[in-house]
Amino acid sequence: MRLSIGAIIKYLALANGVGFVGAQSAVNSASPALASGNVTSPSPPIPKITDPASLVNAFIGTTNGGHVFPGATLPHGMIKAGMDTDSPGNHAGYDGDPTFNVTGFSQLHDDGTGGAVPLSNFKLFPFLQCSTFEKCPTSMANRKILRRVLPNGLPDDAASPGYFSTNLSNSIRVELTATRRTALHRYTFPAGTTNPRILVDITNDGQKSSTNPEMTLDPATARVIGGASFSASFGPGRYSAFTCVDFKADGYTLGSPTEYGVWLSNFPVRGSTNLLQTYYGFVSEMGALFTFSPAPGGQATSILARVGVSFISSAQACANAQEEIPDFDFDNVHASNRAQWNDLLSRVQVDTTGVDLETTQLLYSSVYRTHISPADYTGENPKWNSTEPYFDSLYCNWDTYRTLYPLMSLHDPITFSRIVRGMIDIQKHEGWLPECRGATAMHFIQGGTNGDPILGEFFVKFQQQAKALNVSPTDLYNALLADAEIQSPNWNLQGRQADLWKQLGYIPQDMFDAGGANTKQVSRTLEFYANGSQYLNRAGNFINVWNPNISVPGSPNIVGMMQPRFANGTFNFTDPRHCSIHDPTSATCFLNAADRDGFYEDNAKLIELQGGVESFITRLDFIFEQQYFDSTDEPSQQMPFMYHYANRPGLSTQRSRQVIAQFFNTSRNGLPGNDDSGAMGSYAAWYLLGMYPLPATNQVLLSSPYFPQISFFNPLFNTTTTIVSKGFTGNPADGTGGNVFVKSVTVNGKPYKSNCYLDWDVFISGSVVELTLTNDITMTCGSGKDALPPSLSTGGYN
Repeated sequence: MRLSIGAIIKYLALANGVGFVGAQSAVNSASPALASGNVTSPSPPIPKITDPASLVNAFIGTTNGGHVFPGATLPHGMIKAGMDTDSPGNHAGYDGDPTFNVTGFSQLHDDGTGGAVPLSNFKLFPFLQCSTFEKCPTSMANRKILRRVLPNGLPDDAASPGYFSTNLSNSIRVELTATRRTALHRYTFPAGTTNPRILVDITNDGQKSSTNPEMTLDPATARVIGGASFSASFGPGRYSAFTCVDFKADGYTLGSPTEYGVWLSNFPVRGSTNLLQTYYGFVSEMGALFTFSPAPGGQATSILARVGVSFISSAQACANAQEEIPDFDFDNVHASNRAQWNDLLSRVQVDTTGVDLETTQLLYSSVYRTHISPADYTGENPKWNSTEPYFDSLYCNWDTYRTLYPLMSLHDPITFSRIVRGMIDIQKHEGWLPECRGATAMHFIQGGTNGDPILGEFFVKFQQQAKALNVSPTDLYNALLADAEIQSPNWNLQGRQADLWKQLGYIPQDMFDAGGANTKQVSRTLEFYANGSQYLNRAGNFINVWNPNISVPGSPNIVGMMQPRFANGTFNFTDPRHCSIHDPTSATCFLNAADRDGFYEDNAKLIELQGGVESFITRLDFIFEQQYFDSTDEPSQQMPFMYHYANRPGLSTQRSRQVIAQFFNTSRNGLPGNDDSGAMGSYAAWYLLGMYPLPATNQVLLSSPYFPQISFFNPLFNTTTTIVSKGFTGNPADGTGGNVFVKSVTVNGKPYKSNCYLDWDVFISGSVVELTLTNDITMTCGSGKDALPPSLSTGGYN
């Protein structure tokens, strides 16, 4: 058959892993113009939450491996100014456990990542007193200090969108705020301080990986310029970063520093102004140290430090700082930052009647973390010149494509469009869409190309607005086509092992290509969904690694598994318990040379393969009851909603609510695992909003929200969509039972075709969706022919 470029794009963009193949057009009927003014107001109106930033708890997930960044940043800002600690889990610098020491306050971080510690570049550190300038303990191991501890045992830290502060155990107070490429610090020394000193650390990133450092300081102004080369977090690459630091007193005239010099390890060299004046080695710790005049009259001394950062040069770092914070006005920068966060967060509104404060805080905190990454590095790409946006900290797409970008579709599509433009520009210059990327360097990937469903999500939802958003459908199509058809010379870093996939319809376990690791064959087969007419056929290739004869040891009724396969068509064997808590070998399945894990797709076909609806439900129950469900890992995120496809949405509602009750809360260890660049935050937000997205499709699975009314404002369509829960009586604490099951759905007062999903046109036009709730868990999707959510094999994505 002959397909339009739009149809081919939709099929090419098929989501990998537990995503969905194909995509119905986002606009089945006439859509509003770019700013139609067609706003549908909720009825009755609810009080608007005007300061949702006040409901954000930035410390959720800052212990217990969540690796959440709680510092100061703008939405998708490049600068992420925050505290660094000596915690072994300091991937975002910070740790909420007060037993760990502070090692500095650096300018760049990622949120919720694994791998080696990323970024944490250009730390500043204040000294209350040293016996002499030369005796200041400048190395990280010697300068570190504890925080003040509150009576409740928590560190004396505070954070909100765009702001972070701490009180150190020596009574120095540190405050941080940020613009896109510049951080502003305020160090307040206690009254009576005679020699306030501040250190600038050029070399110590999170991995202590710096080489080729450069730095000079100005003895008259205390300006520091410098940079170094650093190691990538999750790959073989390196990157260069540069900084420009200026100081100014808050409330008095600072003047020139009274003492200055380069420091090397624990040895400040008074009067030196350049690293070249010291004998440094391959990974030496180095930077600048200043002593400043205190505030007059013995009062508390506040010194501001403006820290510009660039991936181009120190001169550009200085230009960034001067452009973004010309007047060192801390309170103004903070207020402007918070206003941007409030504008973004207030697009999601909820009625909090009958809802506990923690649930509301959990929602807004989760939406907040959706917008920490990826980071807007526009103007800071050292690899090529371009007028297109450039986004980095894509760490990694296989985690974020499921829930983060679909949440952006609801309320922040313009930023989403800029991310898509940046990804297409990377493909134009590097050959393939980025899959995992940090600090401008390629990172290791897991075999698929999950940039495809991200581009597909955008095009399916916004194809009619693409031109106005400066997204070329032709360029988007060519980027997807490159991923689908052109084999990368190194699929450990970009692209995929496409040739064998196209030849056999799966990745065989016993054939080796020179372009990457011969591992994860099942997983990579399942991640290589593509489409068009030929791509539509390829999307069904997951069945080629389905072995109907494999059962779970000890559970003979759980039959049929994805298995590795040889080139001659015969199956190898992987224990179905592999990578789970029941794995007899205790394999973790972290990305390594022996990794053989995988997951699967096409739900209607899966039900058929597994013996029908009742067998499918039995298997899902088995997964949860035997704890195969892994709350820490994104491939499990859709599992609680899979009951929808068996016409048992009440079970989905209960399972998803039990997940929130068991694994998510507002404490510092309130995440089950890494936040994964906001993947866990957006996931929790969807559950709390009573939905689950099907990326790169026209459908959103529907459950019941945790609020009697929710609404989403989409600035691209200039419309507001409202979901009202009739009969809302609250949320069961353990997620079990309650008046939370959807009995019927109306859209704009008319009965809707399904109780289990909404089409995207509901959100385009700005609709009022009314859910009638019941305590009957046996409710179904409805009786109409379109009641069940579509699947590829049922023809639902035409």
